[in-house]
Amino acid sequence: MVENRRIQDLVEEIRVPTETVVEIKDNKRKEMERKLFPGYVLVKMVMTDESWYIVRNIRGVTGFVGTSSRPIPLTQEEVDSLGVEKKEIRVDYSVGDSVKVVEGPLAGFIATVEEIDSEGQKVRVKVSMFGRETLAELELAEVTPI
Repeated sequence: MVENRRIQDLVEEIRVPTETVVEIKDNKRKEMERKLFPGYVLVKMVMTDESWYIVRNIRGVTGFVGTSSRPIPLTQEEVDSLGVEKKEIRVDYSVGDSVKVVEGPLAGFIATVEEIDSEGQKVRVKVSMFGRETLAELELAEVTPI
């Protein structure tokens, strides 16, 4: 669209903010991209009457962020903060669920999930062995829901 309208010199960058999400299901890791703001596109451009007219008349453009009739430019810090780099881990169990340990020295034991640390990719579980309950910290992929 930009090339067709001959404004490629005015448009510097087009971004769709996304983040990588890691989903663990059936003991398999799957990475996928997820849009942070579905329906929003960030455009870095030189604002002229012509470029503004062309962008606002692109099919599918319904509005702009801002309080006036023209969009409000974001600062570079705001743009950088939107490009989230951290990964979110989604697992198919939650706190209180029973899980089976499938890897490591506790493999085969049934445990109860006490805490999930998605950022650190760890899960704290309570394992009953030798007649007493013991807390253990495991990798997310080391347990699977029952």
